[in-house]
Parts: sequence; C-alpha cells; structure tokens
Amino acid sequence: MQSIRRRNVVPVVTTLALVLLAAGVEFALGREPICTCGVVKLWHGVVQSAENSQHLSDWYTPSHIVHGIWFFFFTWLFLRRWPLAWRLVIAVAIEAAWEVIENTPFTIERYRAATISLDYYGDSIINSVSDITAMMIGFAMAYRLPLLVIVALALAMELVVGAIIRDNLTLNILMLLYPLESVKQWQVGA
Repeated sequence: MQSIRRRNVVPVVTTLALVLLAAGVEFALGREPICTCGVVKLWHGVVQSAENSQHLSDWYTPSHIVHGIWFFFFTWLFLRRWPLAWRLVIAVAIEAAWEVIENTPFTIERYRAATISLDYYGDSIINSVSDITAMMIGFAMAYRLPLLVIVALALAMELVVGAIIRDNLTLNILMLLYPLESVKQWQVGA
C-alpha cells in the first residue's frame, strides 16, 4: 500500500501543477479569475448571457465529462501499458492545453464567428479549472463504470444537452472545424 501511494505522488503533483499552470497562463492572458459579476455560482444555465462559462458549471460541463471519457478511451487504446495515474496526467495535459487555447483571442473570435456563441468572451479561470475537473470526473467514470454504461451516459449527455441548448461537444467540434450555415440557423432557432 505504501509503494502504491509513493508511486502516485509524482503523477498527482504533476496533475495539480498542470492545472495551476493552465490557470496561470490564462491569468497572464488577461482572463478574469471569477465572473466579473462578483459572484461564484455552482450552476449557471443561461447559455446566451455574459455569465456563461464564468461559474463552476454550466451546460458545457457535460461536454468536459465526455472529454474525460474519450481521453480514457484513447489512453487505454494507445497507452494501455502506462499506469492509470500517468494516463490521467496525459489527459489533464491535453484538457489544460485546450482550456488555454480556448481562451486565446483567436479561438474566442472563432467561436463568435462560427458558432452560436455570439456573446462568448472566454472562460473565467474558475470555470476553466472546473472544466478540467469535470474532465477528470469523466475519466474516472470511464475507468470505474462498465463500457455500456459509459457509452449510454456519453450519448445521453450529448443528446440531452443538444436538445436543450442546441449545442454540445459534437456540434462544437463541427462548427469550429467545418461551420455549416444550416446548423448555425438551427442553433439560433431560425
């Protein structure tokens, strides 16, 4: 038991360092630590608002959980022999890098131009850290739960969020990489 704890110290410290590094880079990019409204909410459910992506969780939190499920799958597929803790470090590194990239002026403008996120001005730092945490939760779920349960949960999250806000991880990727006017019109309700 002692050796297992010692073996996991370095990946745990590395994981925490990656999260802090992402937060530090975002701070250096001028991201706000918390919502400029001065409040930290557990949940903010209004997508088309200045407070979207500013609090601990929102309608995009499930997509970060799905990131974790996908990252578990890919690390299992390609890094199967690596210890689980180091596979999580890889997943956190990817998610932290995405959070930084997502909050660069280039990506923020891309979101605003190609998606329904016209009022998107980037995430607060606390939201980014929460998104990374949501990814870790998805990774842990994928490790612990049976495959069929995980597939059903990922599909359910995508379908429910897509039905409610007309956006989800799949649509986000599509619209960032290959924007379709018909999808954008559907998303805005036209």
